[in-house]
Amino acid sequence: MKTFAVALSSLLLATTAFAKTANLKPELAGIEFLVGHWTSLDQGKVAETGGTSTGVIYFTPEVGGSVLLRKDHVNLFDRSGRPSGSFDILMMIYPEAGALHADYSDGEHIIHYTAADVSPGHSVSFTSAASPQTPTFKLVCRLVKPKILEIEFSMAPPGSTEFHSIATGKAQRHG
Repeated sequence: MKTFAVALSSLLLATTAFAKTANLKPELAGIEFLVGHWTSLDQGKVAETGGTSTGVIYFTPEVGGSVLLRKDHVNLFDRSGRPSGSFDILMMIYPEAGALHADYSDGEHIIHYTAADVSPGHSVSFTSAASPQTPTFKLVCRLVKPKILEIEFSMAPPGSTEFHSIATGKAQRHG
């Protein structure tokens, strides 16, 4: 019985610690549904190569809940299903001047998302600034079931407003 009580106490302490760290500032509360550890539910589609991808995603509140940090590890597969590489992603989501912004890097590219459209508790769509010289990027995360996240990354060529999908996939939250 003592072992059970110790285990229960440890679980309660861990749950309380997570609950405290999961709190986001009010400006980020609408995207709190992203917080957690996610893994690929299916093989995502990579339009450019015709291949697929799998991976893990972590969304964690940082800096006292004033930033939501996204960290991914993505594994790529060619058309025949053979491993063809991997990369990591880091994205910082933060409120600024009354709007949500995000900065993305995968080690080769940096994207500054300057606009976000939030449906609180359900979806968020980040869009980079449009420019006649550079592509415009869009990242959409939708909670399609309580623990299922649908993700789409798309691009519009320079000077265009028509987005084309680059990668899509679904992830499942753990815990």
